[in-house]
Amino acid sequence: MKILVVGAGGVGGYFGGRLFQAGRDVTFLVRPRRKAELATTGIVIRSRFGDATLPTPRTVLAEDLHETFDLVLLSCKAYDLESAIDSFAPAVGASTAILPLLNGMRHMDILDQRFGPERVLGGLCYIAATLNDQHEIVHLNDRHDLAFGERDGARSARVEALGPIMADAVFKARPSGAILQEMWEKWAFIATGAGLTCLMRAAVGDIVAAGGSDLASTLFAECSEIAARAGFSPGEAAVRNNQATFMAAGSTLTASMLRDIEHNAPIEADHVVGDLLRRGAEGASPLLRIAYLHLKAYEARRMREAEKD
Repeated sequence: MKILVVGAGGVGGYFGGRLFQAGRDVTFLVRPRRKAELATTGIVIRSRFGDATLPTPRTVLAEDLHETFDLVLLSCKAYDLESAIDSFAPAVGASTAILPLLNGMRHMDILDQRFGPERVLGGLCYIAATLNDQHEIVHLNDRHDLAFGERDGARSARVEALGPIMADAVFKARPSGAILQEMWEKWAFIATGAGLTCLMRAAVGDIVAAGGSDLASTLFAECSEIAARAGFSPGEAAVRNNQATFMAAGSTLTASMLRDIEHNAPIEADHVVGDLLRRGAEGASPLLRIAYLHLKAYEARRMREAEKD
């Protein structure tokens, strides 16, 4: 199976690198600077599950992409989605499966429109990974899970084929017969975490210490109500996980979106929080709206400061 991994940053570099480490036929679609870096250092992974230095990974630039692939693993940031789609479009043939690992659902609508829903699998991952100053992929947490499946729950031939491909890579991968349910549950989790920690500009444990546990409960309830309106009310296990995560005393957990804000970087405000808000009832999610406005105010300030420069 020929696999094209779009990007070689934290998420794409980690999962694609682990597949390359397992001997799979992997090509990384990258920009010129990243191509030069990988030609010099290879892919370097720092992880509690084992470090890896993977020399001479196969890379390709968008202008040189002239062949189709069996699987496209898409893990870009939401604000890069349109340009990423343009770059990998030549790799999509009649039998290509696209496996996106973005949060939310807006990207599914965009991919369906461009390539047709028959080519787009549901997918998600649980990992915190980033590039350090040496351009190494640093795995920050103790999870590296990936799930994939047909959106109608069918165990198709292509889903069955992915199992052995990912089986002996150094991460956990599994097919799911309820991938949309899992994607919505993760979306509610991510939007709660982003809204909570960005709005308060603090880690979960600090918010709990300040007496703000009710904010987490309210945000998750609002996100869950929107998911329920779409037919994907979070299950009991998801509810318990959210309660345990966002009410944990002493937790240093922050959303990656907060870390992006602290580095004055672009954020996925519209994709993760704004799109969820738009799918809800008018005026039914007041705290989520406040969190969204906070994120949009950050984006407005960032744009204004960039224009001054």
